[in-house]
Amino acid sequence: MEMREQTEDPETNNIESTEPDHKKSTEKRITACLVNAAFFGALGSSYLYGYNLSVVNAPALYIKTFYNQTWMERYGEPIGADMVTMLWSITVSIFAIGGLLGALCVTLLTKLIGRKGTLLLNNGFAVIAALLLALGEKARSFEMLIIGRFIMGVDSGIALSALPMYLGEISPRHMRGSIGQFNSILICLGVFTGQVLGLPELLGQESRWNFLFAFLALPALLQLCVLPFLPESPRFLLMERRDEAGAEKAFRAFLGKKDVSKELEEVHAESRAQNTLHMASVTELMLNPALRWQVITVIVTMACYQLCGLNAIWYYTNGILRDSGFAENVIPYIVLSTGGIETLAAVVSGLVIERIGRRPLLIFGFSAMAFFFGLLTVFLNFQDQYSWMPYLSFTCILAVIASFCSGPGGIPFVLTGELFEQSYRPAAFMIAGIVNWVANFAVGLLFPFMQESLQTYAFLVFLVVCVLGAVYLYFILPETKNKTFMDISQSFAKINKVPLGDKEIENELAIKAGSKDVEENGKVIIDGEMESSF
Repeated sequence: MEMREQTEDPETNNIESTEPDHKKSTEKRITACLVNAAFFGALGSSYLYGYNLSVVNAPALYIKTFYNQTWMERYGEPIGADMVTMLWSITVSIFAIGGLLGALCVTLLTKLIGRKGTLLLNNGFAVIAALLLALGEKARSFEMLIIGRFIMGVDSGIALSALPMYLGEISPRHMRGSIGQFNSILICLGVFTGQVLGLPELLGQESRWNFLFAFLALPALLQLCVLPFLPESPRFLLMERRDEAGAEKAFRAFLGKKDVSKELEEVHAESRAQNTLHMASVTELMLNPALRWQVITVIVTMACYQLCGLNAIWYYTNGILRDSGFAENVIPYIVLSTGGIETLAAVVSGLVIERIGRRPLLIFGFSAMAFFFGLLTVFLNFQDQYSWMPYLSFTCILAVIASFCSGPGGIPFVLTGELFEQSYRPAAFMIAGIVNWVANFAVGLLFPFMQESLQTYAFLVFLVVCVLGAVYLYFILPETKNKTFMDISQSFAKINKVPLGDKEIENELAIKAGSKDVEENGKVIIDGEMESSF
């Protein structure tokens, strides 16, 4: 065991550590292995999800034309307007159905082949989807496009659960939020890439739109080239595979230090304190009273993530710019500012999350969105009366996007990984994924009807959702910044009205008993202190 010497100040009775500063800085530094795992893990996962959110917008007209031509070749008559609309709606919405199926598979996959293994397997879905989508026009088959979108949805459903789980388990607790925000940053970067490549000068042309979908294979292949050489989650290796040597090697690679005994002991302590040693099912998680409010919190944050109205913002942007007098051929370039603001806000959030915390960023994000939705509703109602009002409306749109990406756009995924211990984490991500994709599908299905009946007042619905989300988080969510997974679980003990069990208390006492405080010549030497990077 490592010995750490501390001296006591007789005037203040404070214990001052004499631990070398270079050792503290070593534990705080970020390693190349950790950054590569976060970046390339997100590149082949959340980046593709973001790209698919925006890539279908530019070629929409050309794809509908392709549907009409294929129908003519098959049946000798033009396709009806209703049939074109239905085929296009299926092409767009089936992505969410595939995402739901992918989310349902995550628990089984992460248990069988691990977090990294699941991400690697998932690249196969991305490559298959890219081939179907890119070759559908050549094969004169619109069915290939629909199937390709469905498979890409499966890929995204798996990615949005497996990636945050992997990032949360490989990150030291003092940078768990920042590393977790790679998920959000790469989603935003994917959206922005789809907007840029969809410009008419690039791939947004009738003769090139299939290359927009062929691009999907590139990030997946890059991840396949790099991720196999990076370690698996050390927590998965130690707690689920009982591979202590592999876990020790992974800890050393991610932390950049040789002595990882504290990290290994902390994971062992968590394993001893858990009520169950097997991977819990969704039913077991839902019925566990000690985890009731953690589950509710994940459901609320994920529902607000999709129902807060950001999807509706994209619907209004082009119309507001047209009303502002911008030429139709200029609008795509102005819309790029939304993707740029989205990416910038996500990066800033990743830089400050460990200083400010998850809870303040979430509450601020939802509150700011509610405020700007209110202003946007006012500005839209006066848009026809003042020539300068559309500019204020567009400013509000940018502010809503920035508010969303400052916290609500990425932190729900980080929280899902933090609120649960190892045995419950896969089931928690399945629940989060189901809520995410069901809410995503509901927004796509219901918003056109809501917009038709409420017109500009539709944003007031999202205002209410954002306010309710902020209020819930203010009263229920504890701060999780720089806390161990066990500390976070114990933060909910009071609200769940379930005290620590006898077994957990025994384990904690046993851990503390291993710590010996010896007093020598006015100095306190602490042996085996249970404090680690994780």
